[in-house]
Amino acid sequence: MTLLDRPDAPPAHPARLILILSLAPTVGLGIGRFAYSLLLPDMRDSLQWSYSAAGFMNTVNAAGYLAGALATSQLVRRYGLAAIVRAGTLACVASLALCALSGSFVALSAARLIAGIGAALAFVAGGALATTIAQSQPARSAFLLSLFYAGPGIGILSSGLITPFLLEAAGPGSWWIGWLVMAVLSAAMTLPLLLAPLASAANLGGGAARFTIRPVWIYLAGYFMFGAGYIAYMTFMIAYVRDAGGGAAAQSAFWCLIGASAFVTPWVWRRIMAMDRGGMSTTIILGVNAVGAVLPLFGLSPLMLAISALVFGVSFFAVVASTTAFVRFNYSQAQWPGAIAAMTIAFGIGQTLGPLLVGAITDAIGSLSSALAVSAATLALGAVLSAFQRPLRRA
Repeated sequence: MTLLDRPDAPPAHPARLILILSLAPTVGLGIGRFAYSLLLPDMRDSLQWSYSAAGFMNTVNAAGYLAGALATSQLVRRYGLAAIVRAGTLACVASLALCALSGSFVALSAARLIAGIGAALAFVAGGALATTIAQSQPARSAFLLSLFYAGPGIGILSSGLITPFLLEAAGPGSWWIGWLVMAVLSAAMTLPLLLAPLASAANLGGGAARFTIRPVWIYLAGYFMFGAGYIAYMTFMIAYVRDAGGGAAAQSAFWCLIGASAFVTPWVWRRIMAMDRGGMSTTIILGVNAVGAVLPLFGLSPLMLAISALVFGVSFFAVVASTTAFVRFNYSQAQWPGAIAAMTIAFGIGQTLGPLLVGAITDAIGSLSSALAVSAATLALGAVLSAFQRPLRRA
């Protein structure tokens, strides 16, 4: 037994452990969910999908994410946080490989469903475990927690550096090669997660008070709006850049700017997240996210797209981190898995409905600009709702 295996012993290297733990959302979200946006234009052309069909793929992924979030707390109580993080990440790797095997709409839908379930298991359990590890150094806890939520940026950056150029070199219809390369990359990223001596934090499951929605319903509504709003930007922006004449280099640069911005998130927002125990920090960050989403409507110059990617990216990852900070401030440690799961469920419902709605609007109007407008408005509404959340008395 190592020091990290003892639930009463603080971890010796919390930053290192959380960075390793961040590989779970790197694979599950950064690659498992968002690499789809890079491959979507070629998939639409090759498989002759409508925007509604393209949106459905993210909807079924989000439905899996919602199902995984609903199941996580009970699975954690039975198997422990570390085991669920690892199992969820491995499921995401398997789903990526499955996407490379068939162009069948049903098979791809099943793969996206599995990816969503696995990502939720890894994210919710990983978030609770990262929060526990961060508490070992209270003065740095906000910074340490932000390291976990920068994980998806690694996946977005790595997929952005590879996929557009791979598709350009391999030619039309090569989307399945992209999925295969992403599966191999994700498998390599999963190895450190499997080998690290992650703390089990077995004490989190017992004696938790029941989570009640009423004190935080307005905050959950705001997070729901974030889930519904961000997904349109992250699903269709690469298609938007391509339709505006952007080639592989432009698509890669745009996507990499979103991913790279995640690395400055811990420094940009740590004071904001530490200043308020209610919903105001989430409001500020979500408001910035809405600004990033609306900027492409004012022009598609390289500079405007770069600013949009940076503003959206640096705030996108921080919104999720701010909700976990809210949980840490307002709930006892034993309640963290259940509270994080509740936040993830609200988010999951939003991102389940968002792609279908936006895809239908885009098909009806015939312009991707409408998708961005709906996205920005939804994010702005989420910011307004979050402002009404007040701090809770910790149970």
